[in-house]
Amino acid sequence: MNWFKKAVDAIGGCLFLTLFIVFVIQVTARFGFNKPLAWTDELAVILYVWIILWAAAFVVPEREHVAFDLLWNSAGHRTRQAMQIVGNVLIGGLALCAIPTTWDYVHFMKREGTPVLGLPFMWVFLPFVFLLVALVFRSAWAIWRAAKGEGLQAELRL
Repeated sequence: MNWFKKAVDAIGGCLFLTLFIVFVIQVTARFGFNKPLAWTDELAVILYVWIILWAAAFVVPEREHVAFDLLWNSAGHRTRQAMQIVGNVLIGGLALCAIPTTWDYVHFMKREGTPVLGLPFMWVFLPFVFLLVALVFRSAWAIWRAAKGEGLQAELRL
């Protein structure tokens, strides 16, 4: 699994590096040559969407996502176990239910292209499908761990 983490981190890093390069080109063209480039604006927005959804799906650890620590830390072991299972059943279940419809919409959007680059919108929205699939797998893994009683200790976050 270590190779998977390295691969998704590398993809996230490449996406961010590409965004940075596009941003530098955009600023240079706009302020250095007084010739704004429309494609840089569009590509920067697309890359930003990809980076946010990619990071949420694969890069940011579960413990770094939003959590209600006040309730979690005041609950006992069994209550935490139930909260972990119920919460992940809801999140994973909703994501699983959303995958087919989301894929249909994303696949449908291949018909239309972005205004400047002409890139099919399917490629713009595809990381949302990745996010949903990742949520299903993360939730299933968290349910498995909670059922075994793992990862339920209270945490102190600053």
